Amino acid sequence: MTQGEHPPEDPTGSSGGAPQPADIQPADIQPADIQPADISGVDNWLEEGGPVEPQDLDEGGTAGDDTAADDELVVNQMALAERTADLQRLQAEFLNYKRRVDRDRDLIRENATYVVLTPIIDVLDNIDRAREHGPLEDGFKTVAEQLERVVSGLGLTKYGEPGDAFDPTLHEALSHIGVDPAVEVPTAKVVAKAGYKIGDRVLRAAQVLVVDPAS
Repeated sequence: MTQGEHPPEDPTGSSGGAPQPADIQPADIQPADIQPADISGVDNWLEEGGPVEPQDLDEGGTAGDDTAADDELVVNQMALAERTADLQRLQAEFLNYKRRVDRDRDLIRENATYVVLTPIIDVLDNIDRAREHGPLEDGFKTVAEQLERVVSGLGLTKYGEPGDAFDPTLHEALSHIGVDPAVEVPTAKVVAKAGYKIGDRVLRAAQVLVVDPAS
């Protein structure tokens, strides 16, 4: 060895001590030196292309998961029962509202008809008086019959005939004209003015003269 030359390096490292990490080359690593790691749950990430969830790495805790699932089911069932009760209550309220609206609509229509037809009753009374003096003729007969058809179509009903049992809800007694052995209850003997009603609602009570039964 001449002056200035360095001694050759020992590949075994016997003179340089233990090899440092930087001295280890990839070629020096053998497959037997690699120990397999626990990669349970990573299959999900490999197969689905998504991140690994914590439960993929946890092999225990199934009993706790079942309990949590049962609790969640109970909570959901209670919530469903509450929502069902709310829907039933809303349905009942809607049906009641609809009934009130229908009833109010019918009442409004009936009141409007009442307002329109009440003044016409006097005209119908004049037609009845004209018939008492003889049959109606010509144009007057045509107009009278047409008017009666119109008011009848609007629900106006005429009532009150001689011989009807006296009913204070339907008749107005103008006078009592004595006793009649042929009747068993107070009876309308004479009808001064016919009564009119719409449905069950009396627009005007029939005005009658009443006879009483023999005591």
